[in-house]
Amino acid sequence: MPKRIAIVGASNNRRKYGNKAVRAFRDGGWEVFPVNPRSDEIEGLPAYAGIADVPEPIDRVAMYVPPKAGLAMIDDIAAKAPAELFLNPGAESPELVAAAEARGLNVIQACAIVNIGLRPDMYPDE
Repeated sequence: MPKRIAIVGASNNRRKYGNKAVRAFRDGGWEVFPVNPRSDEIEGLPAYAGIADVPEPIDRVAMYVPPKAGLAMIDDIAAKAPAELFLNPGAESPELVAAAEARGLNVIQACAIVNIGLRPDMYPDE
């Protein structure tokens, strides 16, 4: 059974890392759940308005939104009880890390795409 990831801040803009992550994890064999309240579909996958809408279980949540947005949804993320919460570059802040750890989340501050052996530059902007 493939691992399952919610990508918060998924985007239809192929220049954004939230889009590159959708493509990379799909290519890596993961079941991908894009999260973006302004999209119905991203890269051919149904998009979810919020993390609370994503079906469980979720193995990993990868954040591609500003820390303030992450803080606003940290309780919903904790309710999903993912094994890992990746705060990608630009999504992290001391306040968000502290809030996530206080809720028992395993926070990893790193590029989620690189973690699965791929690179963002493998995914063209077009």
